[in-house]
Amino acid sequence: MKTLRTAVATLALAGSLLVAPSTATAATTTAGPWCGITWGSTPKADQRMTVATLTGVRAGQHPCYDRLVFDVRGSTVGYSVRYVTTVYREGVGTPLPLRGGASLEVIIRAAGTSAALNRSEMVPVAGYQTLRQVAWGGSFEGQSTVGVGVRARLPMRAFVLRDGATSRLVVDIAHRW
Repeated sequence: MKTLRTAVATLALAGSLLVAPSTATAATTTAGPWCGITWGSTPKADQRMTVATLTGVRAGQHPCYDRLVFDVRGSTVGYSVRYVTTVYREGVGTPLPLRGGASLEVIIRAAGTSAALNRSEMVPVAGYQTLRQVAWGGSFEGQSTVGVGVRARLPMRAFVLRDGATSRLVVDIAHRW
């Protein structure tokens, strides 16, 4: 009887050793995405047309992503944000050169002015983890284009915050996948 109990205990121990590594592997592969980011890199858009004016652009750094905020005078704003091979200037169609490994085209359905803007460096982003350059692509027929040089094609999201007669288009680009 003692031999039978020893044999059963040995088989149980051997079985648990075989199961344990697969359980540990399953636990490590089901861990969530980095920083909880699940955005992806597909285009984001709200196609509505509005009578709005782009009034400013600013950037910020967060632990998991870099952020661009486009201030708009108008209660709502349409937009298109997508990775492209080349960003083109509004109205003339010439390429807008950008630093970085990927180019993000931000089209804001709001008129803008380049009078107060530094065309090639709208926002200082030196030292940012993801952003490399934010450049003015112009405004034509009620829409404005901004080219964003990004370190690489990374997950991004875009959304609008509304506050009465003003809106903010927010574009976040993750630091990594």
